[in-house]
Amino acid sequence: MLQSRQLDFTEGPIMKKMVLFSWPIFLTNLLQSSYQLIDSIWVGNLLGPSALGAITISATVVFTILSFIIGLNGATLTVISQRKGADDEEGLKKSLNAFVFVLGLFALLLGLIGFLFSGHILRLMGTPDDILPLAQSYLQINFIGILFLFGYNFIGTVLRALGDSKTPIRFIIIAVILNAVLDPLFIHVFQWGIDGAAYATIISQGTAFVYGLLYSVYKASVPFQIPHLPERRYFIVLFKLGLPAGLSMMAISAGILAIMTVVTGYGEEVVAGFGSAQRLDSLIMIPALTLGSAVNSMAGQNIGAQLWERVNEIAKQAIILISVVSILISTVIFLGAEQLIRMFVQDEETVQFGAMYIKTIAFFYPFLGVNFVLNGIARAAGAMFPILILNIISFWILRYPLTAIFSKWLGESGIAIGMGLSFVISSIVATAYYFRGNWRKISGDIGEKTGNKENIKET
Repeated sequence: MLQSRQLDFTEGPIMKKMVLFSWPIFLTNLLQSSYQLIDSIWVGNLLGPSALGAITISATVVFTILSFIIGLNGATLTVISQRKGADDEEGLKKSLNAFVFVLGLFALLLGLIGFLFSGHILRLMGTPDDILPLAQSYLQINFIGILFLFGYNFIGTVLRALGDSKTPIRFIIIAVILNAVLDPLFIHVFQWGIDGAAYATIISQGTAFVYGLLYSVYKASVPFQIPHLPERRYFIVLFKLGLPAGLSMMAISAGILAIMTVVTGYGEEVVAGFGSAQRLDSLIMIPALTLGSAVNSMAGQNIGAQLWERVNEIAKQAIILISVVSILISTVIFLGAEQLIRMFVQDEETVQFGAMYIKTIAFFYPFLGVNFVLNGIARAAGAMFPILILNIISFWILRYPLTAIFSKWLGESGIAIGMGLSFVISSIVATAYYFRGNWRKISGDIGEKTGNKENIKET
């Protein structure tokens, strides 16, 4: 089972292994973001700001509907990494089957619901009438392929939990190259418009999913099997971890959705400018997302092995790394903001808002990085419910209200200020929970519920 690509985080130099493990995740996240970048560049330049605004709103809805599954996916990372750290092969195999069985059903169900209710969701968001048909069509096609998006991301999560962050790059490279080729072909040559961008996405993701599944089973020896009904104890742990983790992601994505309702109130140009800025926004966030995922795997293995001093050192070194990297990337994007926005759209009013937004918020992102790292450590212990509370505070008590309040005071320029201030306050709350919270006590129960019963008796 243990392959040469899989790293053992319970020994050896932490910073070296953190960098070795993180850079493939960083590259994977960068390539993942290029999906949206490629769609935005082609749609914005070939079809104009209305179509760009449509995919911006639709992408927010897709993330909202999918977020519950993404949260459950995070629970996968916690359980699988702990089982590997405890050297429990049988517990790992049974846990993996439970996640495949339940998450597969959720993906199909949410895809169906999302397809049927796309128009209602977009209207609730206040989507402008002139872009509603475009947004609905793009959204429904994406829901058709939601299982593919879930599938190849899930496989990548499992491999990272086992210590292999390099192989998932292959999946996303296949998807990105296909998307880059099919986008202009479907949008311009075949004259399918915005629907072409959606079809390019689901075909690319479907190809990546099939390749990832075949590779994991036949090359990486991941113990995937035909899904079957899991034992009751695995259901208990999955929902104990997965339900709050999923709700946590729902709280985040619903908060983003709420913020979008503030943005849509300023018209088509601001929506398109915000969408372009969000593409750059996603690049700034990649280091934080990367280290949040990396420390989840690294800390998870050490928690499974009961190496708590090493867990604390992982947190310390990750915060140092994220602070340095975030400042460097923020500086580059701040200096080139207007030119970067023009990659997506040429309308002057749209460009000016996008550049103003990204310049205002750029240097707030190191605070968000601290939040991601410390929450990643807590998630590795299985503290999903406390993280749910922290995310509700972050988005619904801080980010959405501050964005709405500052936009009323300062107009459209207040959107970025409100969001940036919420990053700072959220990082303070996350730090307080890391030092004062009960997350260290939670991990023991997870080991008892997901471990092989023979191993539990021995320990």
